[in-house]
Amino acid sequence: MNLVIFPLAALAEIAGCFAVWAVWRLGASPLWLIPGLAALAVFAGLLALSESDAAGRTFAAYGGVYVAASLAWLWAVEGRLPDRWDLIGAGLCLAGAAVILWGPRGA
Repeated sequence: MNLVIFPLAALAEIAGCFAVWAVWRLGASPLWLIPGLAALAVFAGLLALSESDAAGRTFAAYGGVYVAASLAWLWAVEGRLPDRWDLIGAGLCLAGAAVILWGPRGA
């Protein structure tokens, strides 16, 4: 289930944060804050649905997915192609997220 929740949460978080960025840095209308705040609420709700025994572990694993999704946003929305260092970094973050999520745990 986390394989569905985390990408959706990342999209919601990035969209919400980008709305604030657009208002403050790009001169967009402050009305963009309304859907931005709604997106951030969706993000928080999605993370609460995660299958994990601890919030901190969920947030840590989600962070790796967020990094990769942010680079996808960079490409798809901002029109800037991630370079090889971006991709290597995202791969390392996703590997770390996988270890956190699926590493064997003691009883």
